[in-house]
Amino acid sequence: MSRELPYSDAQLEALGLARDRLARHIAIIMDGNGRWAQQRGMPRIEGHRRGVNSVRAVVEECSRLGLEQLTLYCFSSENWKRPKLELSLLMSLLRRYLVEERKRINEQGLRFRVIGRTDELDPAIQKEIRITEESAAENDGMMLCLAVNYGSRMEITDAVRAIAEKVQQGEIHPDEISEQTVASHLMTSGMPDPDLLIRTANQLRISNYLLWQISYSEIWITDCFWPDFREEQLHQALKDFAARDRRFGGLNPSSDQAASNSS
Repeated sequence: MSRELPYSDAQLEALGLARDRLARHIAIIMDGNGRWAQQRGMPRIEGHRRGVNSVRAVVEECSRLGLEQLTLYCFSSENWKRPKLELSLLMSLLRRYLVEERKRINEQGLRFRVIGRTDELDPAIQKEIRITEESAAENDGMMLCLAVNYGSRMEITDAVRAIAEKVQQGEIHPDEISEQTVASHLMTSGMPDPDLLIRTANQLRISNYLLWQISYSEIWITDCFWPDFREEQLHQALKDFAARDRRFGGLNPSSDQAASNSS
């Protein structure tokens, strides 16, 4: 398989998209795998297996769209509460994905990174993560980031602890601590914040995902279960994103002018 060429401006226009209105970084909470399977009389793990097809399709499409980064919430630090059999199957599926998709990741020129407490994962999975990250280290395409055994409160707590230790050792003065200091101690250090957060299966919650990083992200919710999520739904999300007025706490110029005229 050869590396897919990015969409031209004309191709983007045919999709109803414009390059200067695309999100730079999309984060996705991939929800609804189990319910998708249960509605079809299948075991829950079958929904997760089918969800891998959606991952593949979305990764390829985001790369062709020219996005800088795609971050997928694969397994949260709270997911360990699930039944042991399901956990075993999920970990097996993750390891299989890393092994089978490694060639595709490199053929597409993707960079690759995993965030989360990976040291708590099975050594075999840690090995596959390390091999995949190292194999993609020289690539220059979109960053594919998987959040595995990840929880945002845990991440922020770890960052605060690391900063506190540096203060105690005299490396940082408390007055020097800024937002940039905190951000540089997060697992996502060096990554852009997500512009757009997508959640499937019509769930209206954040689920401890990138709490610091999504402070100004636009949020798009769909009732589509993750195994059914494809390019069409991704394009819908991006069209909605392009139509939004991102003000980051301020007002857009037209609003400023209207306020001035009314004063």
